This record gives sequence, structure tokens and C-alpha cells, in this order.
Amino acid sequence: MLNLTAHRLHPVRWEASPHADERPNSNDISLLVIHGISLPEGNFGGPYITELFLGRLDCEAHPTFAILKGLRVSAHCLIRRNGEIIQYVDFNRRAWHAGVSSWNGRERCNDYSIGIELEGTDSTPYTKEQYQALAAVTQVIQQHYPAITNERIVGHEHIAPGRKTDPGPAFDWQHYRALLNN
Repeated sequence: MLNLTAHRLHPVRWEASPHADERPNSNDISLLVIHGISLPEGNFGGPYITELFLGRLDCEAHPTFAILKGLRVSAHCLIRRNGEIIQYVDFNRRAWHAGVSSWNGRERCNDYSIGIELEGTDSTPYTKEQYQALAAVTQVIQQHYPAITNERIVGHEHIAPGRKTDPGPAFDWQHYRALLNN
């Protein structure tokens, strides 16, 4: 069973990302952003996502990584295909996951959001284990950050339309929301 202490989930794997900083207002955590990621695209289970978030990705390891050279990004958590959860940034700190973004007319979503990455692609169905882990993480987050209501859970595609498409059409929002209401 998951719990949250000092802005960290337990028991999950912790890997501290250097790609984070203090929020402008640490009491303003009011949005949950769901992402999808795989490195290389469509490949699952490798070390590359964690290496990217920790700033040590070897951009020579795969031809598609060249565009990632110098990129400084992170998420609060990653949920692997098997449901494993890895946390990179304390929830009270700002992870660098949203980029140029806006929600309900408010810019800079990183300032007030928590970012959860799901290992996957826009067109590959996410796993049962991922939905279960995401629902459990979401419920714990909502208990500790009550401004994150079900209506304030969005995809990267919703806060950066035209620029981002994840978690994409393969993400089953209806199933995820049903799990939250159980």
C-alpha cells in the first residue's frame, strides 16, 4: 500500500533528479499532468528514461537520442509497464515536465503541477498494472494535495496542444477515472 511522507511516495524506488527546483509557491499544487514516454520510441524496459531524467543519458547510445543532447527534463514519477513506480522529484518541488504549457488560461504548468510519466507511446495500450499504479498514486496525491480534484487531472496533450500528444489516444481516460472512483 502506498503512502506519502515528506512529499515522497513509499515504498517506491527513489532516484533524485537534478532537473528540478523550488516552486514559486510551494502551497500551490493544483494540477496533475499525465505523460507518456519511451526511449527509444516504442522500446520499453531499458534504462534510458531514468538516465534522461537524471541528466546522464548517453546521446550516442541510439540515433534518435541526438535531439535530446543538452535537454534538462524530469518528472515527479515514472510508472513502468509492469507497474513499478520510480520517483525523481519531491512533490513539493517543481519538476521540469510540462514545458511551454497552459491550463484554464494559466501559464507555466510546472509551477503548480505534479507530472507522472507512463512508459508507453500514444498508440500502444497502457497496461493493467500501469492503470492500477497510476490510480493508487493519484489517490495518495489527492489526499495530500486536495486542490488536485478529478477535474484537475489532464494529459500533456491538454496543456500543450499542438506541441504534445501524450499520453495519446491509447490512454483510456474512462477506465482510469473509473478506477479513481472505486
